[in-house]
Amino acid sequence: MESDRTWPVPTRPFSMRMRWHEVLFTHWCFHPKDIDRLLPDGVRVDTFDGKAWIAVVPFRMTDVAPRQTPAIPWISAFPELNVRTYVTLQGKPGVWFFSLEASNPIAVRAARRCFHLPYMDAVMSTRERNGWVEYNSHRTHRGEPTADYVARYRPLGESFFAQVGTLEYWLTARYCLYASDRHGRILRGEIDHPPWPLHYAELETSKNTMLDWLSLSCDSNHHLLFSRDLRVVAWTNEQVS
Repeated sequence: MESDRTWPVPTRPFSMRMRWHEVLFTHWCFHPKDIDRLLPDGVRVDTFDGKAWIAVVPFRMTDVAPRQTPAIPWISAFPELNVRTYVTLQGKPGVWFFSLEASNPIAVRAARRCFHLPYMDAVMSTRERNGWVEYNSHRTHRGEPTADYVARYRPLGESFFAQVGTLEYWLTARYCLYASDRHGRILRGEIDHPPWPLHYAELETSKNTMLDWLSLSCDSNHHLLFSRDLRVVAWTNEQVS
């Protein structure tokens, strides 16, 4: 399938490559004011049909490495879990991360330093059993509130590509992220990948406190999407405001 990007790929070389596996998007909708209060000045919450959305996204990463550098097994493969919302700046819709958990301390520190993203240490495990992905994460990062995620999930039905104008497209066709450095400057990091091959999904949650520290609640009224595998490239962040 052709790219569903809405602006050109950067002309400079990308800096990182990675591969994402067994990705689950669990979304909840909120009033925009509930999300806007959590964002820095200059970053606007994006909405679909007047609603803002937050996601908890567990997955597994492999082949995480700088461009033209071979993957190193222990460093280049690990589980990740992020909490994200959707924002827009200067006409480019993107993702804002409230937290990103990873089980690799080297990756956590590199991402915090190089990409100014709120990566946090966690003890994590993931495995597939009887068609389900079993996922467990416990945040251990010093100075941060604890958060836990214990669940299992699986894809349902045939895969599909989201169509322009649908909620599924709006949630997943995001080709940049935004971050803030320690001086309060807003940064944009471009990414590129093929369109997401999506499934609807089933989820059984034993524990999820990933939104508690944001004073937001996770209930059973969620929207689920699953993707089996995706190759991604990323560029270093650039200041935009």
